Amino acid sequence: MLTKKNSEALENFSEQLEVEGRSLWQDARRRFMHNRAAVTSLFVLALITLFVICAPWLSQFAYDDTDWAMMSAAPNLESGHYFGTDSSGRDLLVRVAIGGRISLMVGVAAALVAVVLGTLYGSLSGYLGGKTDSVMMRLLEILNSFPFMFFVILLVTFFGQNILLIFVAIGMVSWLDMARIVRGQTLSLKRKEFIEAALVCGVSTRNIVLRHIVPNRTGRGGGIRLAAGAEHESCLNPSSASWGLGTQEPLSSWGALLSDGANSMEVSPWLLLFPACFPGYHSVLFSTLSAMACVMPSTRKIVKECNHEH
Repeated sequence: MLTKKNSEALENFSEQLEVEGRSLWQDARRRFMHNRAAVTSLFVLALITLFVICAPWLSQFAYDDTDWAMMSAAPNLESGHYFGTDSSGRDLLVRVAIGGRISLMVGVAAALVAVVLGTLYGSLSGYLGGKTDSVMMRLLEILNSFPFMFFVILLVTFFGQNILLIFVAIGMVSWLDMARIVRGQTLSLKRKEFIEAALVCGVSTRNIVLRHIVPNRTGRGGGIRLAAGAEHESCLNPSSASWGLGTQEPLSSWGALLSDGANSMEVSPWLLLFPACFPGYHSVLFSTLSAMACVMPSTRKIVKECNHEH
């Protein structure tokens, strides 16, 4: 007969067999949802994204509509200009939303470019090693020695001012750090058993890099770097507007709106107030960056813990 202790052990073992195993991302998602700060910040980001998408559709004004009778008008519910108008009589609410679309799009797209280029370059350099690795790293150091302003001036000189240049300029700088990080991780990863097994099976270098190393690096850290990069690129985008690399009238971005609002803050303070931080959950620039800054450490910590367990 089974003793009481053996019976309890058998029951616990049976319960463990019934529990389905969780993958790395399932475990990370479960822990993320139990982190109140991360969930709250993600909720704020969702509201901001919803605002920049839906606000222009709900307004009766377009971003380029000019009302000569309402130039630099204060916020007014009766007129329909809830955030007021700028010096040209254009509705500020719609322009803030349109600027938000552009700023968020630039941040995410530039970060995506940095993750893709950096991961591919770093994985190839780290896996090949030897002289090839040395040459690729020296090239990386040469490119990294040029300041960001150099790429801005070069692009504007040859291609003129274009919003697409924002993606190129920011991506050209951001992927350099990404490549260095991925290269260091690949040096340790290529000694793993599954890489050696692939070599024994005759898998080509191209397939090892693309099917084993890149997915492994992207799956465990690419999402975090993408989100953290989006936070960083969103900070760079407002600065790039003052360098001549950005949106052109009548389009706008948060950086351009902040610049215009700062010039007229004594006469029309709402032109600076609303683009910078307006009431409620739709805090534009500062709340977006703060929410991103709060989500990233939480996500990074959660995934690291899951990596150790798995």
